[in-house]
Amino acid sequence: MDVLTLSRLQFAVTCMFHFIFVPLTLGLSVLTAMMETRYVLSGNELYLRMTKFWGKLFLINFALGVVTGITMEFQFGMNWAEYSRYVGDIFGAPLAIEATVAFFMESVFIGVWVFGWKKVSKRMHAVSIWMVAVATNLSGLWILLANGWMQHPVGYVLRNGRAEMVDFLALITNPFGLLKFGHQIVSGYTVAGFFVMGISAWHLLRGNNRAFFKASFGMAAAFALFASIMVAVIGDFHAADVAKTQPAKFAAMESVWDSCSAAPLHLIAFPDPEKQCNLVSEFPVPSLLSILAFHDPKATIRGLNSFPKDERPPVVPVFLSFRLMVGLGSLFILLSLLGVILSKKDLIEKYPLFLRLLVYAIPLPYIANQLGWVVAEVGRQPWIVYGVMKTADGVSKAVSLPQVIGSLVGFTLLYGFLGFVDIYLLAKFARKGPEGGEKVSPLVDEQLAFDASRVAAH
Repeated sequence: MDVLTLSRLQFAVTCMFHFIFVPLTLGLSVLTAMMETRYVLSGNELYLRMTKFWGKLFLINFALGVVTGITMEFQFGMNWAEYSRYVGDIFGAPLAIEATVAFFMESVFIGVWVFGWKKVSKRMHAVSIWMVAVATNLSGLWILLANGWMQHPVGYVLRNGRAEMVDFLALITNPFGLLKFGHQIVSGYTVAGFFVMGISAWHLLRGNNRAFFKASFGMAAAFALFASIMVAVIGDFHAADVAKTQPAKFAAMESVWDSCSAAPLHLIAFPDPEKQCNLVSEFPVPSLLSILAFHDPKATIRGLNSFPKDERPPVVPVFLSFRLMVGLGSLFILLSLLGVILSKKDLIEKYPLFLRLLVYAIPLPYIANQLGWVVAEVGRQPWIVYGVMKTADGVSKAVSLPQVIGSLVGFTLLYGFLGFVDIYLLAKFARKGPEGGEKVSPLVDEQLAFDASRVAAH
């Protein structure tokens, strides 16, 4: 392996590991804020217990996410110095705003939320967690606008041997970045919804704190259903934008080799890059691919064979990742819909097999998020900035092979340890359940069960 390959591998390892924490942080911050808001408005102690329990898991995940995110940015100077020199004038701006505005705001208000119990008013305390949620999502916005510029560069000129920004407004209104942000945010909400549903299901199977976890399950199911539907809706618009701005990536996503109008969508297909065709192409739906890409049944889809070989992305991983992601997204809509229906009818405990399925489904939204990033980043290759700079030209010239190997091994060991700590802590506190749950009397438990049914009904 050379420096380029190992640098790409190192960035993939650190980025994908960091993104284990990000989606849950995005979604669980909002869910926790919703729970505390209901407590403030109703005065019902059930919502307070929910806020504290799920908020504790949020904080564990948030802390480790911050640690793993910081190390990623060092790589732009270490492994990707040529990239940073060439486009740093543009790429650095949204990252600087994310750090100085969104992250600062997030850090301040999370301190208020953690240490402000009984020190500030209930309303102010609820406002603080909402500010954390807003800041967390704003942080994602700026990072994804930076990535969106790499995918579809706008508002720049090439001069003085580098790319220079000339239109900041074009960067922050870049449709590619905004669609990417919308798609990722609701994907994170889906992760959080299934995370809460899965843990609640685990406890309900054991009869633990039934009122508490039925209420949590009901809120999470509705949250996950909304989010998973929005993933599909925004994803449709995002795929159409990819077809327009990155036609080679879109062709790889659908394994289209030859350009054609009124392109069908093959429900079963498998690419053969060596023969530059599909080994399998079965069950075509006429014109569906043209409709999905351009909302026009007669639109022409460019095939991979119309691009130079050195400008085609790796087809197999992009195609398989996209198909699996779409399949999992469809499954999430179905599972969350069933969860909402059973919660509203107060039947969730009568279907233990469904509860077990949701426990095992906890990792699936995480996997779908990772697959989405494989589509986005591998599908962009060989470009580090699409159409402007190739990945091979962005790697640092002063970094040696032993240095990259050393940092890759170091990051892998460090992240492996942090991953173990995160799983251990989340599992420990998730299994422990909410504080004070064992002290609830049968009479109170009946009242909480009634409240839980009202939560699910709303």
